[in-house]
Amino acid sequence: MASSAPHRVLLEFEYESPDRARLVERCVRQEVGEIAGDRTRATVRRDGATLAVDVVADDLVALRAGLNTWCTLVEVAEGLSEPRRDGAREPSEDTA
Repeated sequence: MASSAPHRVLLEFEYESPDRARLVERCVRQEVGEIAGDRTRATVRRDGATLAVDVVADDLVALRAGLNTWCTLVEVAEGLSEPRRDGAREPSEDTA
């Protein structure tokens, strides 16, 4: 992929606390560079309670696929980091 891909979208996700944002970030960060394809790439960063995923692509089809992938990854990570309502304890951050 060219160093300056012509298509870019910055996704920002706001959380109620930096701890929750950190948990989601840790879940999705491990996928950076692991997703097959050479037309799209992404970077993940966090600033306090805000998680940012920057998706860049060579073409619009690749951009749409990349956005679908990263939105799904964040959605799954959010579900895994949700506070439990059944009173059970959450796993510690070291095991997340």
